[in-house]
Amino acid sequence: MKVLKISLIASIVCSTLLGANAFASSHREAPNITRFPTLDSTDFYAFNSYEAGREDYVTLIANYIPLQDAYGGPNYYAMDPAAVYSIHIDNDGDAIEDLTFQFNFTNELANNNQGIALTVGPADNQRSVSVPLKNIGGITAADQSAANFSESYELTLVKGPQNSGSATALTNTSGAMFHKPLDYIGNKSFGDSSAYASYAGQFIYEFNLDGCASPGKVFVGQRKDPFVVNLGKTFDLVNYVPVEGDSAPGAGDQGGFPGGITQSVDNDDLMDKNVTAISIEVPKSCLTTQGNGTIGAWTTASLPQARILNPNAKVGKTEVNGGALTQVSRLGNPLVNELVIGLKDKDTFSTSHPKDDTQFADYVTHPSLPELLNILFKDAINQTLGTNIETLAPTNFPRTDLVTAFLTGFAGVNQLEMVTPSEMLRLNTGIPAKSRDMQSAFGVAGDDLAGFPNGRRPGDDVVDIALRVVMGRLCYPIPVNGTDTDLGLCTSDDASVGNVPFTDGAPVDATMMMDHFPYLATPLSGSK
Repeated sequence: MKVLKISLIASIVCSTLLGANAFASSHREAPNITRFPTLDSTDFYAFNSYEAGREDYVTLIANYIPLQDAYGGPNYYAMDPAAVYSIHIDNDGDAIEDLTFQFNFTNELANNNQGIALTVGPADNQRSVSVPLKNIGGITAADQSAANFSESYELTLVKGPQNSGSATALTNTSGAMFHKPLDYIGNKSFGDSSAYASYAGQFIYEFNLDGCASPGKVFVGQRKDPFVVNLGKTFDLVNYVPVEGDSAPGAGDQGGFPGGITQSVDNDDLMDKNVTAISIEVPKSCLTTQGNGTIGAWTTASLPQARILNPNAKVGKTEVNGGALTQVSRLGNPLVNELVIGLKDKDTFSTSHPKDDTQFADYVTHPSLPELLNILFKDAINQTLGTNIETLAPTNFPRTDLVTAFLTGFAGVNQLEMVTPSEMLRLNTGIPAKSRDMQSAFGVAGDDLAGFPNGRRPGDDVVDIALRVVMGRLCYPIPVNGTDTDLGLCTSDDASVGNVPFTDGAPVDATMMMDHFPYLATPLSGSK
């Protein structure tokens, strides 16, 4: 009965937490970025490569342009040519980037930006008329002549702070330009999924890295959104009980919390969405030039400070941009801007830098959501259950468990040599990767040190992990190399619902991804 009561309390707390716009990864995470969807970073991944034979590499993936409908034509989802998309690496722990990989995109129509034209009309009254579509016929890996639009990009490495460091253009080992494939318009344009995969595979390039013995890899293109979340019912005042309803996820026995949600792909409201992925793979030795082999990483997108619109817009001449480069989006750990940062500071967080994160410290050491939930629901829960619970929220202040998870990393796991409290993904490059079939979706909490929060892999279930951590999971022992280990951050007395299996019922694991670079699955087709 006691376990049942605790589970019920957890479900009510969790329901309200989810209803507070907490769990949409970073899809539209702050008010201002909703106005710049092409610069909206949806998810960021940093992990030791688990493709066979690539154990000495790190993969970094920054996804942009959220909630893409595969059928979203006719112009689909191009990157902003005025923007600078960046992946930053801190390898000494001072919360300042030591390496930045910058991407600058160029959009162009065929025929020197004039586009493909068709001759229309009888012989005595013909006109050459530009076509309205991005392709005029089928496109294959071998023949791309029917494409009416293309995107290329420049890849630059900046050593030192991005705004003042030394920049070097990185070149394709083949000598060609870097190009982005067209989005998966549909099967008539590209054939089936395997045909599109073959086409997109032509856009995986190797690039030279000065001072690095081996080349890196890069791919930019549309992918199936790897993030999984029960989004619609969550925003409908949480129209489900968010506690595991089976004795174990996927057991199908209804042996967990009565009425609790059970795992099903039908609960994933992003199952029909695509994203645009910026993916690079770099030798570990070229990233860990300082420090202890652990790196911090995050992604940003920036625009020039001023944009003047052309009142008579032409292709390639829609506006004039100028002024200092200004950051408008930022993403390291998942769910931070949604779950931790207050609404009034979300835009500030999007434009801030890790070195300045002490300004957000109160959101982590004294998080508002658990306290707000306690104020709103403690009396009602006590009255309903006939209990006298003093507080539903974790009571350890400051919340050292959240400070460790979000701002410093765990000693011996993913903490950099110098500890500067700051929000970023932290990856220990010395912890061997696990093959796709051996990974736990719960990462470190699932006895898998190669997963989140030691970096983040595409198959890590960060929604369920974040739910549990916020409500005090780290106050209970977690398995480390098969042994339950007390992290010493807080105690079970500090978190009355910290050991409850919170879940949104939308499962994700590594088998839903590819086992090789660029890892994320082939995008969904706009037309069968």
